Amino acid sequence: MTREPRDAPQFYLTAPSPCPYLPDRQERKVFTHLIGRRAVALNDQLTQSGFRRSQTIAYRPACENCRACVSVRVKVDEFHPSRSFRRIMDRNRDLNGTIVRAEPTAEQYSLFRSYLDARHGDGGMADMTILDYSMMIEDSHVESRLVEYRTIDPVIGHGEGRLLAVCLTDLLVDGLSMVYSFYAAKEQHRSLGTYMILDHIERARRLGLPHVYLGYWVEGSRKMAYKARFLPQERLGMDGWERTGDPEQNEANSGRMA
Repeated sequence: MTREPRDAPQFYLTAPSPCPYLPDRQERKVFTHLIGRRAVALNDQLTQSGFRRSQTIAYRPACENCRACVSVRVKVDEFHPSRSFRRIMDRNRDLNGTIVRAEPTAEQYSLFRSYLDARHGDGGMADMTILDYSMMIEDSHVESRLVEYRTIDPVIGHGEGRLLAVCLTDLLVDGLSMVYSFYAAKEQHRSLGTYMILDHIERARRLGLPHVYLGYWVEGSRKMAYKARFLPQERLGMDGWERTGDPEQNEANSGRMA
């Protein structure tokens, strides 16, 4: 008799609930736990299969009549920033991104709270307390880190100034996965969400990693439209990862950035 290993993942299916991206639709998710000694390798495998991580849970959409959620990852080696993207990088040259341990701080939570209030006041995370935030950052069995983006002190020459953005990032065998990011919503002129993606593409390039995972692109959802602007990228379909877009398209797409 063949026996499964005791630590083999078990998968579960959620009950239907309202879709947060498309109106009048229901969503379901399949999920498993990322715990124990196999968590790191399992997170790699599942991310490559279109799953996303939230704390110690890996999940992916499993909707019965909808396939709108498509996992996307940027092709790092082929990505070339357009003039519009370069302008955003220039606009944020007074910022310094520093990797810190995945440990929550009151300063981070204050920024996180203001971001939710400004951008997602009616979303599923709107009621998150500082304890909930701490769990989001600390409750992980995989290799995670925080990247803090601070203004550069003009006197000492490095990032010791205001905290303007934070990204929780997983380090995978084949790339960086941007698990969750938030930023100072009042700094709209900086396009901080776009800047963090551009910065992660460059970080992955320096590490020799081929991909930056952006989560799900949802056709028809304005919330997720920005992910389609970073080309070339791969989208996970029924036949596996399929390449789409050329670097030249970044010029036209970035011109429509919010």
